[in-house]
Amino acid sequence: MWSNKSLKSFLLLLALIKLVVPFFLQNGFYQPHRDEYLYLAEAHHVAWGYMEVPPLLSVFAWITNLFGASMFWIRIWPALFGALSFLLVGRIILSLGGRAFALVLGWLPFMIDGYMRLFFLFMPNFLDVFFWTLIAFCLIRFIQTQQIKWLYWFGVAVGLGMMSKYSVAFYTASILGGILLTRQRRIFLNKHFYFASLIALILFLPNILWQYNHRFPVITHMNELQDEQLKYNTATDFIISQIMMNLPCVFIWVAGLVYVIFNTQGKKYRFIGWAYLFVILLLIFLRGKDYYALGAYPVLFAFGGYELEKATNLRLKWIRYVMIIIPLVLGLFAMPLIMPLAKPETLANYYEKTGLNKTGSFKWEDQQMHPLPQDFADMMGWKEMAMKAGAVYNSLPDDEKEKTLVYCRGYFSAGALNYYRKEAGLPEVYSDNASFLFWMPDKYDIKNLILIAHHFPDDDDIVFQQFKKVSVKDSINMPLFRENGMRIILFEGGNDSLNQIVTKGVAELKSKFIR
Repeated sequence: MWSNKSLKSFLLLLALIKLVVPFFLQNGFYQPHRDEYLYLAEAHHVAWGYMEVPPLLSVFAWITNLFGASMFWIRIWPALFGALSFLLVGRIILSLGGRAFALVLGWLPFMIDGYMRLFFLFMPNFLDVFFWTLIAFCLIRFIQTQQIKWLYWFGVAVGLGMMSKYSVAFYTASILGGILLTRQRRIFLNKHFYFASLIALILFLPNILWQYNHRFPVITHMNELQDEQLKYNTATDFIISQIMMNLPCVFIWVAGLVYVIFNTQGKKYRFIGWAYLFVILLLIFLRGKDYYALGAYPVLFAFGGYELEKATNLRLKWIRYVMIIIPLVLGLFAMPLIMPLAKPETLANYYEKTGLNKTGSFKWEDQQMHPLPQDFADMMGWKEMAMKAGAVYNSLPDDEKEKTLVYCRGYFSAGALNYYRKEAGLPEVYSDNASFLFWMPDKYDIKNLILIAHHFPDDDDIVFQQFKKVSVKDSINMPLFRENGMRIILFEGGNDSLNQIVTKGVAELKSKFIR
């Protein structure tokens, strides 16, 4: 018989395992993900906002950079918040009266589902899921205890959540809509709810002001996403992905959803079911990516674990073994899809032999099928690119280096080259893509330019017409790398008009985001 103390210890043990295991599941061949380089770069330009995301992630990136930005420090934050998210799930289970088996069911999705990768990559998504879960947790605890402090913690969760990712607004609106449709609507009559809402607004206000002063670049970013990626998303694919992302443990969240909607004991938590339905419909309407909804499931895993434990407590206990063994088998089989366990060539061969390469995990943003999942193809080749760019830069005479700009078309290559620039012997690398635009110099005094890009500039690109000589110095040859074929192009002998044109062009681009 488990005592309350032993259950809490067991919960902490499971959380510790969740924290540690991801560090053993990445092959040493892989480098940071293309987007991680952007978020690490943002910490070198601390602000109340960025073009893509609010500023909270940059705080952890700043600490990561302070300690040398090694892979351990890049990975520790998502791993830590993954463990904290599970602790919230476990606390919900214990508050309902759940025991050890329910805790294991609540823990399994964090270990063998898409959450393993989500809490592995240093991206805003790990904060997003944590704060969605914390928002639900605070409201559940308020309903259970009627303690006012949980309303204030709800306000803090919403405020800090909005400072981590704007999609927190989707879940906040959905969960409040769910409350409005249930008897829990009396929360709206509580004055402390509005004081808590004011706290949320105050916490988020600096980013609102930053967005206003920069002409709301988040809107520009979202429009670009719609044009380049989200337009391909369909309602059918989105719904199928909700099943596939959690396939080994889908029965757990389904049980949780059924419990809060239909079970008499779960009636007071019905707003959680409404919140789930609302946010799914909202994301379908907005053509959101499938993983945008991952924050809605942890709380359902808590209710599902509790309900499945209760349903098998007196009879059919043998089903408990099935509920653990089958997900583990499926999860272990699919783990090479979730985590980069081996070198790219080894994984590609595994996918082909098992037929996994026929699944949707291999369709990239270009809507084509590829040998690797896109995330894995985004975790290699960057250091090689930086070293080759550094070799070209360092081949120049010293007096020429001082007047050479290293420029990348994409934020990802600029971020990667800056991450490795000391080792590669590079100066600061610039780009006018994404938030890197804000960090471009206002004035220029250059004669040469090293361009890292797939293609030569278009004929109407006036900047690149100001050079006397152009030559391709090197290129990347890594077939499984997403940016395979990237060229390192040297432009030399800029004329007298070059610096004026570059200065004017950068100023015009920046002016779109400055009041």
